[in-house]
Amino acid sequence: MTKKEIIAGLKNLGLKNGDIVLLHSSLASLGQVEGGARTVVDAFLDVLGENGTLVVPTFGALGVITEIVKTDPKAVCSIHPKASVAAIGKKAADICRDHWKAETAHADHTPYLRIAQLGGYVCLLGVDQDRNTTLHSAEALLRLPYLSTRKATFSTPDGEVTKEWAFFPGPHRDFIGLDRIFRESLPASGGAAGDQGGKIKFTRIGNSVVRLIKSQDLIDTALEAGRKNPAFVLCQNPHCEDCVAQRAALIRHRLSGESFCLAAAGSLAGRYIPEMIENLKASGLKLIELDYLEGRPIHLLPPEKIKNAAQELQAGECEITALRACAVTVANSNLLETARVCNISRVTLPLGSDSALLAEEAHKQGLTVSFYNLGMDSRKASDLILDLQNRQLKFGFTFNAAAFVAAGEKPFLFSYKQKLRRFIDQLDMEDALFDGSPAALAEGNAEIKEMISILRCASFPGLMVLGTRNRFAGTLRDAMGRFTGLLDNM
Repeated sequence: MTKKEIIAGLKNLGLKNGDIVLLHSSLASLGQVEGGARTVVDAFLDVLGENGTLVVPTFGALGVITEIVKTDPKAVCSIHPKASVAAIGKKAADICRDHWKAETAHADHTPYLRIAQLGGYVCLLGVDQDRNTTLHSAEALLRLPYLSTRKATFSTPDGEVTKEWAFFPGPHRDFIGLDRIFRESLPASGGAAGDQGGKIKFTRIGNSVVRLIKSQDLIDTALEAGRKNPAFVLCQNPHCEDCVAQRAALIRHRLSGESFCLAAAGSLAGRYIPEMIENLKASGLKLIELDYLEGRPIHLLPPEKIKNAAQELQAGECEITALRACAVTVANSNLLETARVCNISRVTLPLGSDSALLAEEAHKQGLTVSFYNLGMDSRKASDLILDLQNRQLKFGFTFNAAAFVAAGEKPFLFSYKQKLRRFIDQLDMEDALFDGSPAALAEGNAEIKEMISILRCASFPGLMVLGTRNRFAGTLRDAMGRFTGLLDNM
């Protein structure tokens, strides 16, 4: 490759005198270049002319072309320990000024946004969108909750300072997948890009595939995609720990605006405690209702085993909301003592003829108790609940819509409208068909969507628990996906 050939390729791409370009590059992608990296830089400067500006990112090891620009006597360098750039040309000083003073490394008052505001371009020469730093600008403008805060001490014209930057990019993201979005976006409103039906233009210079897009178009398109789907740059690989953790951060943020707290049944989270912790974290949850452990009902396990499990969960930054008995049994009385010994303040028990005695015992033990319907219709449940109220006992009611379906009722249209609603402190999010078969959330007869909606209308302050029946339809992560999908469609 010669300088003349590179200039011809850049002009064919649409670059011209006076343009501003943020360049990400790989010299090796071009093939053999006469004069090496200096030739490539000079070709860009010749095309952009004295009124144009060439900018390169200078943080990290970003290649020999970047090094040529950075060390050029005419270069102006922005001051930033984490996101610096170097620029040559008419707008170099304006682009680079006071970078370190900005609240974020890549958004407002940074070189990346200034290039966009000045009508500049992003050029990817022999590299893909994974090298496109301006995409971090879109993430920061969206204030995506998986972004972190970075801190550094460094030298400035004002002396040595220590500063933090919010919404700093983290580990792996699937920026490569954005090529399709840029190709399929509406044509650009002018400039070089858009010749191929989208905002991005492709050409080949030597062996190098070159992409060019207006910086503002890039940011606007990414912002639109991110507003529709905050996980738009996260990959779908379930074994990518980075993207799994970032998706969990999005879910936690999504749920932080709700009045209720979301938990999962232990039996849905996993068989063993380490598995439970891993699956809870991957799903963006930290609350667990412990019903089974290692395949055995919790009410049949010795207190010491439950205490050890609680300590292990706590060490994993998870919290037990309650111990849950899975059947009407004399062992439920022992479960109250186990909860007290293990410093677990709440128990969830089946509603039955012994509920008054259990409520009294729970009060003596300093515990909170919530009774759930099992094997009964809503009239029977209401009678038992009102009896507890008449005895002036303290308790809550866990509304299990799937169990009311098993009794032949429509949970929202009928069961909820009995004398139960004012006692509800927990909603078991499970679904089922009238024939007793378990179903995925909102795909059965339990009217789960309606139940969630009506409770949210009253700013329900209690628990919603993804119950064990969801195992029929997949994993905890699958259940979380269906649940958040329901919320997003309300």
